[in-house]
Amino acid sequence: MAEEFMLLDLNEVGIGQLYWLLLDGNIGARPFIRSHDNDGLHGRFYRRLLIFISIVAICVLKSISTWLERLGRFIEYWLNLWSHYDSFYMLVFNTLRGKNVELSREAAYFSSVIGLTDTRVELDDEIARDDPRYIGALAIMAAKTAYENKARVKKIVEDHWKMEHLGFYDCTNAFDTTPEIEKDHPTQAFMFTDKTGDHDLICISFRGTSPLSADDWCTDLDISWFHLNGIGKVHAGFMKALGLQKESQNKLSWPKEIESQTKDGEKLFAYYKIRQVLREKLAENKNTRFMVTGHSLGGALAVLFPAVLGYHKEFELLEKLEGVYTFGQPRVGDSEFCDFMKNLLGVESQERYFRFVYSNDIVPRIPFDHPDLLFKHFGYCYYFNSFYKGQVMNEEPNKNYFSARSIGPMHLNAIFELVRSAVLPYAFGRRYKEGILLFGVRIFGLLFPGVSAHCPQDYVNLTRLGSPDMFYTFQED
Repeated sequence: MAEEFMLLDLNEVGIGQLYWLLLDGNIGARPFIRSHDNDGLHGRFYRRLLIFISIVAICVLKSISTWLERLGRFIEYWLNLWSHYDSFYMLVFNTLRGKNVELSREAAYFSSVIGLTDTRVELDDEIARDDPRYIGALAIMAAKTAYENKARVKKIVEDHWKMEHLGFYDCTNAFDTTPEIEKDHPTQAFMFTDKTGDHDLICISFRGTSPLSADDWCTDLDISWFHLNGIGKVHAGFMKALGLQKESQNKLSWPKEIESQTKDGEKLFAYYKIRQVLREKLAENKNTRFMVTGHSLGGALAVLFPAVLGYHKEFELLEKLEGVYTFGQPRVGDSEFCDFMKNLLGVESQERYFRFVYSNDIVPRIPFDHPDLLFKHFGYCYYFNSFYKGQVMNEEPNKNYFSARSIGPMHLNAIFELVRSAVLPYAFGRRYKEGILLFGVRIFGLLFPGVSAHCPQDYVNLTRLGSPDMFYTFQED
């Protein structure tokens, strides 16, 4: 149970109340902020300003959420249609004739925006199972594939990777009041087994932030938190996405067990369903181990999954944890949470936690690392620059992104990335050719470098083109 918390309720936000948030230090007096200490919670101006910015950004995103969803569906449909014809000329010709084929969004051939940005589905055949880059390269491909629909994920795992597909899970959020029949599933994950090594390895991959999903971005920007005894203060939005339970308006909980979720039509919560499948599979084969991965929001969920296992004292499961691999992961908790995770995962010896950050990616730099906002990273950062040269660091450069000194270098770097797009295929082969959609993202990156740098494309590249020396610690037990 959360004894301390600070939760934002955007249904109660008004312009006047936002105005008073900046003027009045008692942030607990605002109706859209629920806290364990409403009468005594006083915030510094900088803290109130950051809460103000977070709320405004979320409100703007919610106001355009329908437009963003329609834009995303429009882009996905027409780019999939283009891919189907494999010719822009045929796309235009059939559109003018009114004879375009009907595409199903749930079909195995239908790709997400992320899948259309980076069309690679094959594992790199130049990275063998005993290559130190193998696990990292497999992890990012799994994290990227998590953005796809159920049928496409199954096809990629079984037909392209030749691995055993265990399941795809559309999971719900206990705090979402939208009628079940009308809402999308905010959390998605899938599981598969890699049998190519000396022991079976189960991979759990969480879907990250969909680029045109306002709900996903609102989850990232929400700086609500609550305190778990013995663990620390944790990002509430991420916990809700993983399966946090709601007992009452001000009472949140992580019960160790909930009612069975095997019946048809019953709600699925990501943590409980995945833990159930993991228990069953590990019991079948005592030599099997598992890893967890995710890109962006998926990386945050990948970190929190073992954290909740630790909270529930699932030590038998945790003994089987091979590693947590995250790509472009945002900050998750406070310094107490960081200490808890260091002990849980043995990060000081670089054993089981590998946080990849590419260049100017903005997402690993939010929520901001500031005393008034609590959130921090833990462990080592595996940082790669735009040449895909890596180094192990305590923190990525320019850790809070916004810096007057970094503006010029970031934009120059975005120009270099655009030029690099044309060079990579000639230097390393056609598998590194970037399509027109990613070219558009690179152009957008000239204005907002941190957004374009968040694409999975560069994370796939760094695991394939980075020096194997950077990955040797991944092979240690």
